[in-house]
Amino acid sequence: MRAPADTLPVSWEVRDDRLRTVEGDTRVERVFTGGRWLEGPVYTPVWRSLVFSDIPEDRILRWDELTGTTAVHRDIVGHANGRTMDRQGRIVTCEQGRRRVVRTEHDGSTTVLASEWQGRRLNSPNDVVESSDGSIWFTDPSYGIDSDYEGQVTAPEIDGCHVYRITPDGAVHRVLDDFERPNGLAFSADERRLYVVDTRRRHVRQLDVDLGAPVERPLVDRGVLVECDAGSFDGLRLDAHGHLWIAAHDGLHVVDPDGGVLGKLLLPEVCSNLTFGGLRGNLLFVTATTSVYALMLNVTGVRRPGDRALQRHH
Repeated sequence: MRAPADTLPVSWEVRDDRLRTVEGDTRVERVFTGGRWLEGPVYTPVWRSLVFSDIPEDRILRWDELTGTTAVHRDIVGHANGRTMDRQGRIVTCEQGRRRVVRTEHDGSTTVLASEWQGRRLNSPNDVVESSDGSIWFTDPSYGIDSDYEGQVTAPEIDGCHVYRITPDGAVHRVLDDFERPNGLAFSADERRLYVVDTRRRHVRQLDVDLGAPVERPLVDRGVLVECDAGSFDGLRLDAHGHLWIAAHDGLHVVDPDGGVLGKLLLPEVCSNLTFGGLRGNLLFVTATTSVYALMLNVTGVRRPGDRALQRHH
């Protein structure tokens, strides 16, 4: 039997009629509460579970979709933050306290993918995505070394907060160096566009992508896509229609690729991140300060070229 969850009415702020095509449950489930600062949600179809982090408590939790229960999956995890699932079904995690990006193998062992750039330690990797060529892209702000709340106060070794790419040969390349606090990032379905949040500047930047270009110059800046009008932006994901769902202080902002704000899914806590999961990829999960919220929709998360880790389990 599935454990009951608290619910609250769904609250949409519609600014564009295109958002009215998004429908689903009439109530949002609060499937977990009791965290300090929750982040890094990823859905694992093999386990039918959501894995997420409580960064200050230095633990990873796992919510089981079939039972509705949450348990500590691992603790003392390097203040793990953002994560993604690669195309082989392995979880790639930003351990901001240990200042590295790691991959959990199928046997449970850990492979360090990146911990430094040109001989200097990274700041505190924050969020991560994979492209279809096998490259791992991650942001590296300083939140994990700014205070002891989400990591440990430490002097930076790198001159700023940047975006990096780990190519399949294991090399780490800096690809963007003009952000103040790079945070969430996501590719469009065709991988011709990369969206990156700059939390300090309170906006999302858009960049053209050429995976065949020289490894350190695969991106062309196309400027600011959208600015935040409620605190600042954090994590983001795209749905199958190309709309961006961006975590902000008042909920999720839904933005068209043309930059128009279609509206918002309003939630009662500051939102940090989100992901699409469930059997059909249409179960939206949101990490929001102390709680995790879930809402089933009639839209699915984006599918990118070669992305079969979720589909093969349908």
